[in-house]
Amino acid sequence: MLVLLDTSQDLAIAAGELGCEVEQLLTPLTRYKLQRPESRFAIDNGAFSRFDKKAFDALLAREYERRHNCIFVCAPDVVGSARRTLEIFYRWTEKLKDWPIALVAQDGQQDLEIPWDSIKAIFIGGSTEFKLSVYSKQIIQCAKTLDKWVHVGRVNTPGRLEYFDEMGVDSIDGTGLSRYSWMREAIYKNSIQPKLLAE
Repeated sequence: MLVLLDTSQDLAIAAGELGCEVEQLLTPLTRYKLQRPESRFAIDNGAFSRFDKKAFDALLAREYERRHNCIFVCAPDVVGSARRTLEIFYRWTEKLKDWPIALVAQDGQQDLEIPWDSIKAIFIGGSTEFKLSVYSKQIIQCAKTLDKWVHVGRVNTPGRLEYFDEMGVDSIDGTGLSRYSWMREAIYKNSIQPKLLAE
């Protein structure tokens, strides 16, 4: 599983702390430059904090020539509302047509059709309750069946990482993982503990 970090910290060091592959998640909130311009990356829209259209547009323009390395770009979303998110999504698909688009699944997505033909990825967002619900699990299963990239946001604990890893998601991110070495190291220690006990 790939970990995407919105960070200015050295990605190689972060990968060593986590014990897995790490690439960069760009956001209009931090506006970090790509550390490895030829590597894969993804772009989040920053809506969880506050969507800034001008900053988002500027980030897309800045990275446009590298879009062939982009795993996904999150279309703008409304936190906690799948219905409002879909309304926005359909108005952004033309603007994002040159990019691999991700729909951010929000609370209530289980009752609404996902535009699978218009997306390359699904980003599991929403509340913690939704993220850990059977509805998200079913969305992940459907996405994997359709060969879509699956990303989960706000994964900051060993238990949550293990939960989504077992589901076969492709990538995760977490603010804590992006900022703190001790959180990355805690996840790594948790992942190797069963192996050490088995030896």
